[in-house]
Amino acid sequence: MGARVQHVLMVRERADKVTSGGKPYAILRVGNASGELSCNVWDEYLPQVQGVGAGALVQLIGEVEQYKGKLQLKLTGPPRVIPAASMTRDAILAQFLPRISQDPLALWAQVDAWRAEMRGPLRAAVDAVFTDDAFRELFGETPGATRGHHAQLGGLLLHTTEVATIARASVGTMGGDVALVTAGALLHDIGKVRAYAVTLAGFDFTPAGHLLGHVVLGSLMLEERLATLPAETLSAAQRLELHHFIQSHHGVLEYGAAVRPMTLEAELLHFADQASAKGNDFAEAVEDPELFAGEGAFSAKKSWRLERRVWKRSEGWA
Repeated sequence: MGARVQHVLMVRERADKVTSGGKPYAILRVGNASGELSCNVWDEYLPQVQGVGAGALVQLIGEVEQYKGKLQLKLTGPPRVIPAASMTRDAILAQFLPRISQDPLALWAQVDAWRAEMRGPLRAAVDAVFTDDAFRELFGETPGATRGHHAQLGGLLLHTTEVATIARASVGTMGGDVALVTAGALLHDIGKVRAYAVTLAGFDFTPAGHLLGHVVLGSLMLEERLATLPAETLSAAQRLELHHFIQSHHGVLEYGAAVRPMTLEAELLHFADQASAKGNDFAEAVEDPELFAGEGAFSAKKSWRLERRVWKRSEGWA
């Protein structure tokens, strides 16, 4: 807190308000690749942000302060709009949207190594999806969520490799089919490439994502890709089992599953999915400056993603 800011930031959201005294002001949610915070633009600076909305680039000058447990930027100078046309899409994504820190090439190498272990119809089914270059490009850019766990460029690729790693270890321990659960892990969230949109304003749902959701879209995509294979490649039961991974990976109907998991591999895939998501939630919670704005070992408030306070240990065990 107290940090001086003089940066170009992207507007994520805008809300126009009126004070109790009747004066208009705007609340901007702004950020870059490293994080986000709110900024109140009072009436004196409102003309400078007229027409500014999500996706706009604005140079802001001010100081970071804490208000009601949240970090916000207090302006000390007038905002200045930066023409987005002066930057390429790739440059805007790189500077203003969060991206995973892991090497995507290494993650893809792991995915492809797992595919190489598969044989027969299982390999054919997974390759029908993961050898398509256009799909790989989308999959590698898509976030794991629009907000929440793995909400970063490349987040879906990272989440998928985490899920596969956890599921493979779990199923191997319990004597199940490791190759089969690996295929389920790679396929379980493919629908997110059609459910989520990466825009210059951030991450959002596509119309298909709103209307159908990534679980349904995933099964539709799988069926499209399987239709490119000779009909005799997979039996009807094998097709159903791959769809079952997608349709059941949320575990219970209340959280979006069409059915509950009905096999050892599907059940452990569900828990691997949860482990990756909640593990990411915890890892990011202990680094959240709004949760740990003071010196305390316990977060000042509950994490909205975890619905509980978080403890940041002060010493290690080495």
